[in-house]
Amino acid sequence: MNKRSLRILEFNKILSMVTEYATSPMAKRRVDRMKPQRDIEQIRKLQEETNDALNRLNRHGNISFSGLCDIGASIKRLEVQGTLTSKELLDIAAVLQVAKAAKQYGDGSDLTEALASRNQEPVSQTTFDSLTERFNMLLPLEHIASEINRCILSENEYADDASSGLKNIRREIRLTNDKLHQQLDKIIKSDANRDQLQDSLITMRNGRYCIPVKQEYRSKFPGMIHDQSSTGSTLFIEPMAVVNLNNQIKELANEELLEIEKILESLSAQAATYVSEIAYDLELLTDLDFIFAKAKFARATNSTRPIFNTDGIIDIRQGRHPLLEKHTVVPVDIRLGETYNLLIITGPNTGGKTVSLKTLGLFSLMGQAGLHIPAMEESRLAVFDDIFADIGDEQSIEQNLSTFSSHMSNIVYIVQHATPNTLCLFDEPGGGTDPVEGAALAVSILNYLKSMGARCMATTHYSELKTYALSTDGVENASCEFDVATLRPTYRLTIGIPGKSNAFAIASKLGLPDYIINSAKDQIDSDAIDMETLLADLEASKRSMQEDEKAIEAYKQEIESLKESLQKKEENLDTKKAEILKKAREEARDIIDDAKDVADQTIRDYNKWRNNPHKADMRTMEEQRSKLRSKIKDYEKSGASETKKQTSNHKASDFHIGDTVQVLSMGTRGTITKLPDNKGIAGVQMGILNSMLPISDLLIIPESTVSVNGTKQKYSGKHAGGDHTSVSKSMTFSPELNVMGKTVDEACFEIDKYLDDAVLAHISRVTIIHGKGTGALRKGIWQYLKKHPLVQSYRSGEFGEGEYGVTIVEL
Repeated sequence: MNKRSLRILEFNKILSMVTEYATSPMAKRRVDRMKPQRDIEQIRKLQEETNDALNRLNRHGNISFSGLCDIGASIKRLEVQGTLTSKELLDIAAVLQVAKAAKQYGDGSDLTEALASRNQEPVSQTTFDSLTERFNMLLPLEHIASEINRCILSENEYADDASSGLKNIRREIRLTNDKLHQQLDKIIKSDANRDQLQDSLITMRNGRYCIPVKQEYRSKFPGMIHDQSSTGSTLFIEPMAVVNLNNQIKELANEELLEIEKILESLSAQAATYVSEIAYDLELLTDLDFIFAKAKFARATNSTRPIFNTDGIIDIRQGRHPLLEKHTVVPVDIRLGETYNLLIITGPNTGGKTVSLKTLGLFSLMGQAGLHIPAMEESRLAVFDDIFADIGDEQSIEQNLSTFSSHMSNIVYIVQHATPNTLCLFDEPGGGTDPVEGAALAVSILNYLKSMGARCMATTHYSELKTYALSTDGVENASCEFDVATLRPTYRLTIGIPGKSNAFAIASKLGLPDYIINSAKDQIDSDAIDMETLLADLEASKRSMQEDEKAIEAYKQEIESLKESLQKKEENLDTKKAEILKKAREEARDIIDDAKDVADQTIRDYNKWRNNPHKADMRTMEEQRSKLRSKIKDYEKSGASETKKQTSNHKASDFHIGDTVQVLSMGTRGTITKLPDNKGIAGVQMGILNSMLPISDLLIIPESTVSVNGTKQKYSGKHAGGDHTSVSKSMTFSPELNVMGKTVDEACFEIDKYLDDAVLAHISRVTIIHGKGTGALRKGIWQYLKKHPLVQSYRSGEFGEGEYGVTIVEL
């Protein structure tokens, strides 16, 4: 790639941003030397490495290369069996520790340990990608790093147990120091010497221990004078008693330095054994630091991996220029190379035309260098052999070049070096000279490059270029929108619609008088005005279509959302319906089984009583009948609680004496004995119970006609029976009922059941035996029969039938 395009498109600024994410100086240098590649396989490899590193960052968190330093010189010294300094050995240990941490990061050990510390289940962290081999080939050489750190505490500090010799020497130094200080303590603490010393302290001069003596008492302290105070009143004297001890300390210090040299030689020799492994670790770590710097930059700029092709197709989706503020930059869509190879962008100044131009060029450079681009996923870029850019004003006073000359010199170079596989970017081609000639030159240059097959993108204000794009195949117009009402650009790039310069509108908004603007309009060719009007209409139509598309898309999304919601509701309803049906079937089965058991037991009891009539106990039979009715009522109540409450809409005039009604609140039937009063309260006979109830609680039951012994009679549906039941009843039914000795209520209760059974057995006449007695029982039975819906007539028995002791009932 030519250096001028790299500079114009500010590729160096992108590299500076990436450098901030590199840790080691080696990786930083790699970033500075990074250049766009031309081989698509190499580009894809670089992109894959960046993408895999980004995936690892998102999956495992950040990786640190802190401690990775340039030990290249130390490695070369080890190769020739040289001895390293303590700092160089510590740097090697630091690099090996970085290798250890990186290897753990590579196989996910750090994450596994973190999960274990939180008592969470470890997850499989095995990851196979383009970086796996690098991580696996790292050799931390922990024993070398551990030995270096054990012996060398810091750049100028060594551990006592670095070697047995150093340990012994330092012990001797401590013992000699103790002896020396004991001797000096005796001198400075002596009462005789107290007035002769300047201070009662031990000091050091020229590496030897001394005492401060007053000038006038120098003869009292034989020894070596090493220094004196600035006034000359104090002399620093090394007493003769400690000269030998000071000499011993000096000798031991020299021995200590020699022993440290031996330690450094030993550690260097151990490191030299693995010099090739250390060099390889350094190379691998530098590679990883470089790759992860690109990935960290991609994460910081929210960049994605572009898809590369060799067909010259560019499709940038929602691209954001990385050098602009990411919170304010307006994304642009740029397409080139499929249906058109030349894109001409028009619009007002400061509208974003040049930014769009630079975005395309910079994205191409970044992508071919292995960097992700700040755009949406699935964005496509082409691999170009070179990228040419003529952007900005580069007039030169020294070379006596005007703006036009400078641009033209650059364009000449582009035309001479362009190939079918190049990308050419022009900012205002043909500008800086006569508009007619400049426009003609611009059209000619762009047409030549298009015919060659190069991909081109240019910005312009020339209407001739707009017309050229409209009338030429393979050329497309685009525009950067501008809001005339606010005099602010929207920076949105619209492909397919040429833009207006809006010079008159902007001038009017800024306060230029209308008569000047109208005069300027009169000087413009009418065709040009029509062209601008057409462009304005096209732009308005485009905006309207875009708004309609957005509305349609919103409606589609809403419909899809409603459809999904409805589908979920239907699924829930189907599920609930299935559950309800299942539960209902189970309850029905339980009810049927229970009813079958009751029916079977009842049949067995009645068969037993039929076969042994003399053993039949009426009280026991009545109890069984009561239990059966109670169970039926329980089922009716449970069913009524789950169904909608039934109401009556009858009027008072609908009721007649003798009508059969359903008492809704009680779930039973009765007969109207008294018509409703003005408050809607009617008398109802329910068996032996006579109550006053509101007509809203009464539901009239239509009567049906039944055949009794060949005679059709009206009868409420409640008492209708099936043929099977009738046959069974007729076989066991007795035409006489004896109620003697019972109370009126007890007798009426038995008579009610007896008459039901008579109808089921198709018996039309029955005899009720009540005896003569006082006549009270007979009177109560007749009153009851008078209101009974099944009774057609009744009379006392005749001679031979029982006379007044019985009642003959016609049904």
